Amino acid sequence: MSLVQGAHPQTSQPAEARAALLAWPEFNKPAVWLVAVILLIMPFIANGFFLIEIFATTLILGTVALSLMFLAGYGGMVSLMQLTVAGFAAYMVAVFGMSANTNISLGWPWWLATPMALVLATAFGTLGGALAVRTEGIYTIMITLAIGAAFYYFTNQNWAIFGGHTGINTVATPRFWGIDWRSDIPFYYVTLGVAAFCYFAVQYVSRAPFGLALQGVRDNPRRMAALGYNVNAHRVAAYAFAAFIAALGGVLQVWNYRQISPGSVSVGACIDILIIAVVGGITRPVGPFIGAFIFVILRTFALDLLVKLGLDGNRFRLLIGLGFLAIVFWSSDGMIGLWERWRRGAATIDKRGGGGHGHG
Repeated sequence: MSLVQGAHPQTSQPAEARAALLAWPEFNKPAVWLVAVILLIMPFIANGFFLIEIFATTLILGTVALSLMFLAGYGGMVSLMQLTVAGFAAYMVAVFGMSANTNISLGWPWWLATPMALVLATAFGTLGGALAVRTEGIYTIMITLAIGAAFYYFTNQNWAIFGGHTGINTVATPRFWGIDWRSDIPFYYVTLGVAAFCYFAVQYVSRAPFGLALQGVRDNPRRMAALGYNVNAHRVAAYAFAAFIAALGGVLQVWNYRQISPGSVSVGACIDILIIAVVGGITRPVGPFIGAFIFVILRTFALDLLVKLGLDGNRFRLLIGLGFLAIVFWSSDGMIGLWERWRRGAATIDKRGGGGHGHG
């Protein structure tokens, strides 16, 4: 029985169906295991530039975009403040932790500053979500964009807490067990571990009773309310979960660059997260990481190519925009949708070919 049509999924579905729903089908695909092995051995086959500037940055941006994918894909809520939540967490790490701005930073050790930043950023995202769930459609997009724009201008003009337009520099990164966790290889594995944790957390929650109820709210909120579900509570809880994921990405971001400034939370950067999620695919947790990889590759190498051609390097966004329009035009589900269309086409050709041999 469908969640939208019937009672609670724990009582309406057979045990076998629930077990299958909570399984990890991706583990049955050899390509997934191949990608996992490549990611694990990446430090042995890539230099420091590719390891951090390409792959670690992809994992960080993909994690932030994953929070947007969760809200849009499973909750039907497009939020443009996910990078703002990540930036808020990054600022809190810098404010509560140690940095070169001793008149701003409180000097807490990283193991105290980081949990505090995660808690405050999650609360910030939950509060923003509580405001956003009172609207629908384009109004949700506008109110979350307004929150992002307000935070950008606030950080840009506030010198006492956020350091104004110069931001907070030389933020301390974790050191324990005799390891500098910001050095290239340890930091790459930290980002990989956090990204994997967030990916599997989203996979699990999407198949758990809460995730199924959230998808029911997305598809038919009136029916879910009639069944006794608190629609707004589910939506706010989804924002809280997504905020925690975005906050983890923000902590990694400030550790990566060792600084945070208003430019990191600008309106343009907020929209970049939307582009990343849509280009990769908004309906699958792996989509944001695919989109992030494409975005980082274009941002890194298209910028250099344009500069070598004597053009303005900022025009790389034009290339990203054209790619975005092309992908959306050909597929409503980004690169994942294009891949699945290609696979279906290839399977159809194979069947026709096999049928021809059979009749011969």
